[in-house]
Amino acid sequence: MFDDRTDAGERLAADLESRGLEADLVAGIPRGALPVARPVADALDTTLDVVVARKMGAPENPELALGAVASDGSAWYNDDLIDRLGVSESYLEDVREKEAENAAEKADRYRETPGRPDLAGKRVIVVDDGVATGATARACLRQVRADGAAYVALAVPVGSPQSLAALESEADDVIALQAPESFRAVGQFYRDFGQVTDEEAVAYLDR
Repeated sequence: MFDDRTDAGERLAADLESRGLEADLVAGIPRGALPVARPVADALDTTLDVVVARKMGAPENPELALGAVASDGSAWYNDDLIDRLGVSESYLEDVREKEAENAAEKADRYRETPGRPDLAGKRVIVVDDGVATGATARACLRQVRADGAAYVALAVPVGSPQSLAALESEADDVIALQAPESFRAVGQFYRDFGQVTDEEAVAYLDR
């Protein structure tokens, strides 16, 4: 059990340091990942920024994710679910464009200067507070890769073993402190897993 996200971040930072991992940038997935990512960026003596993705909801059931899209339009689709529901290509494109725009607006709200950082040739570690389905993490990793990063890692305190294994195709390294077979939800591994507000999240960033 982690006490809270800061405790998880400190433990994750210690693990990454022990591996000798280096990074030019740590990118947290808002909002919940920012308290985790802050100790990681501090331990690796590098900048903390954000990478933002939004889930793409199914028709008439927006809570059911057909996939996720990052702020640059990089997307991951749950093809099995899309086929099962018979979702049209036009619907997918409409929701992709809408949620990519929402993600871009959210990312710009977090930054003092709008626009994504230059990642060409950089080593980037994407941090989240945990991985359940891995949909948003996939979209975020694809954006970082598309932005030209030379090395992309995902680092999380805990995650579903199946989702973590699937994410290995999206990153050079996938690092999780825990991958329990008993995984049901990220929050079950935190004593305090309260909501992180936008104001709290921004306070963790290098601005």
